[in-house]
Amino acid sequence: MVLADLTGLFLAWLARLITGAQGHWKGCPPTAEQRIYFANHQSHFDWVLIWASLPGELRVRTRPIAARDYWTGSKLRTWLTTAVFNAVYVSRTRSTPDEDPLEPLVEALQGGDSLVIFPEGTRSNKGAPQAFKAGLFHLSEQFPDVELIPTWIDNVQRVMPKGEVVPVPILCTVTFGEPMRIEPGEDKRAFLERARAAVMALRPGGWKE
Repeated sequence: MVLADLTGLFLAWLARLITGAQGHWKGCPPTAEQRIYFANHQSHFDWVLIWASLPGELRVRTRPIAARDYWTGSKLRTWLTTAVFNAVYVSRTRSTPDEDPLEPLVEALQGGDSLVIFPEGTRSNKGAPQAFKAGLFHLSEQFPDVELIPTWIDNVQRVMPKGEVVPVPILCTVTFGEPMRIEPGEDKRAFLERARAAVMALRPGGWKE
């Protein structure tokens, strides 16, 4: 077993140790289907927690999305995202008008990988997710056979709040919901609102806006 594999096992163990988190599969079993897990986004720790909550056989083909500017900002972060997590880098700003920010995600899906994405596009500490951006809709259009799994991460903002680098031991949960797809004739706005509602519905104890 190489260093990256050992590091991955250690980080998964550490994430569960700090948060006590395990995946709660409410609407689908943890099977090796190609999927896009889309979740609320409150911390840099989010995708580590989702990744750690997956069974080992699913982690191998499930790749988180990582902001290129932040996660390539040091040699350690670059190594973690490439060697350990096999992340898909995305740019938060376009270098040219013709650049397609979804291209790396499309290539990963074409290669048979599953993805972990955060449709808000940025972190929020307001509790309710911000409006979802259009990327999830376009990916679902291009890959209609890929299951879309709404995912709610609870309490993680208290483990590693925005701006912090040292996690605090707090009990967290990751809840995976029922797969969804674009309905016939459903437009972008309606789909994104339904996807956001599906994520919010997984919050333990329900939701009141």
